[in-house]
Amino acid sequence: MSQFFQQVINGLSLGSIYALIALGYTMVYGILKLINFAHSEVFMVGAYTGFYAAGALGIEGLEQRGAAFPLYLALVVLLVAMSASALLGVLVERLAYRPVRSAPRLTPLITAIGVSLLLQNLGMLVFTPNPRRYPPIIKEVRFELGGVIVTNIKLTIFLVTLALMAGLWYLVQRTWTGRAMRAVSVNLDAAKLMGIDTNRTISATFAIGSALAAAGGILFGLDQITINPLMGTLTGLKAFVAAVLGGIGNIPGAVVGGLLIGLAEQLVAGYVSPDYRDAITFVILIVILILRPEGILGVVRQEKV
Repeated sequence: MSQFFQQVINGLSLGSIYALIALGYTMVYGILKLINFAHSEVFMVGAYTGFYAAGALGIEGLEQRGAAFPLYLALVVLLVAMSASALLGVLVERLAYRPVRSAPRLTPLITAIGVSLLLQNLGMLVFTPNPRRYPPIIKEVRFELGGVIVTNIKLTIFLVTLALMAGLWYLVQRTWTGRAMRAVSVNLDAAKLMGIDTNRTISATFAIGSALAAAGGILFGLDQITINPLMGTLTGLKAFVAAVLGGIGNIPGAVVGGLLIGLAEQLVAGYVSPDYRDAITFVILIVILILRPEGILGVVRQEKV
């Protein structure tokens, strides 16, 4: 039984990271009906920004002296990474997607794949292809409860994810920007006629989704220890599957999908074989597309042609 609870804790931790990344996919799709494949590279850039920001704040010297990285500096690292990724997301939307917004749907899709490959290769050029050990901006402390090992890093992942999701819910439901985002997601042209600055709203959506991906990148680095320029490829695909599973375009669905994918991975790795932990994600994708293509929390919408 302790093994089961251990896998559940690990799965929820990993699933929280997937959920943060999946939110970016689902928010952009909800507004533009675009699959932003470059989002996985924004996640990677966020992780590396946190890596270099921690280094600039002197984490290596503290580590050598055996001192813990102060909490307020860890928050600075998080904010710097989220800001950098938000800026990158806005630039990608402005330079790559906005010029082809009115083009046939295949054009933005190909553009998204091209931007993804460009950022991947730039990442390998700038950061080098070698894996990097992520700096311990949070010093690991282990607790054992009934044979189940819980670390403060796992708890931090839960708490940070919950805080960011609560902030996102408040922004979408209680602010003018959130109301504008919901209006644009229903009908972009009608929102424009009602006086909403749709370009600004779309840019804000990319910025928020990219910032959440950056937070996921830092938490991923803390959880998985190492990062590399191709880290977003598989992780981004899994987050995309999580968005589809929950119902792409549905924010609560992205959270549910991320947690379920994380749980499925860890349970398969623990009870079947670690070799199948990646495969189960795509088995779930095939099943959900066959049985319920709109996703768990998605709804079927009729569109006039």
